[in-house]
Formats: sequence, C-alpha cells, structure tokens
Amino acid sequence: MKSEGNNPLFFLRENLMISEQKIKDLVEEKIVDTSFFIVDVKVGLGNKVSVELDGDQGITIDDCVSISRHIESSLDREEEDFALQVSSAGLDRPLRHHRQYLKNIGREVELITKDGNTLEGVIKSANDQLVLELPASKKKKLPAREEIIVWENVKETRIIISFK
Repeated sequence: MKSEGNNPLFFLRENLMISEQKIKDLVEEKIVDTSFFIVDVKVGLGNKVSVELDGDQGITIDDCVSISRHIESSLDREEEDFALQVSSAGLDRPLRHHRQYLKNIGREVELITKDGNTLEGVIKSANDQLVLELPASKKKKLPAREEIIVWENVKETRIIISFK
C-alpha cells in the first residue's frame, strides 16, 4: 500500500502554491468596512480558485468583478498560474453562513434537519437558535406554529423561490 507521501494526488494537493487562507485574506482586505462577507473559498488542483460571496443587502456583478480584480492584481501569474471565479451566493444555493439567515428573515425556506425531517416555513429569527413559522397543515391536523431549531441540527436550508 502506498503512503500518502508517495501518492501523486497527495503531493499535488499538499503543494498547491495558492492557499485558501491567502485568498480569504485578499478578499477580506477588499471587503473590510463593507456589508459583504465570504460564504465559501475553495482552491482545487491546478490552482482553480472559487470564491462565493454575499452581502447583507446582496452583492452585484460589479462588486464581484472588483473583488476578482483585487485578487488577480495581488497574485503573480508568472509565479503561479491560476483560474479564478468570483460569484455571488445564488438563491438556488443552500444557506451556509449565519448572516445569510439574518438577511433572509421573512422569506420562506425548506429546511432539512440532520435526522432527515423536512420543514417548510418562514424564517422568523436567526439568533442563538433558528425560529421558523410553519403554516397550518390540514393533512396532519396541525395548527400554524413556531418551530425552534438548534443550529447543530440544521443539515441544509434552501430558499423557496416563488413567482406568485
């Protein structure tokens, strides 16, 4: 059996020239004193860099372009080639950052708990715990109610997009 040190993929993974922390630091440098925040940063094989951002009032394409240019101008392609994608956290993506829950208070979501239960309701608050207002269910003979969910029990939350 090969050791990790002899595995070529391990070698490539361990010797990436661009670190996720370096990218996070560059983004933070650019977004300091703004309402923007990092949702996710990934650096894959071949220095494929992906940055996902959001903002308390949203984020525009122009904002993403500005941040992308800042990252590009801070890295040297002669020293380390890379591919860079800076994008906003789309409505179709799960919520992953506490600030995303805060900015979506009042919106309808589908939440899956770690034990597999699915809840559909409106985010009422997102502080120490997540509070969803669940509608009445005639099938299950349940009245409208509030459900308190501890953060550790949230597996995935997605915004329900409605065109009503």
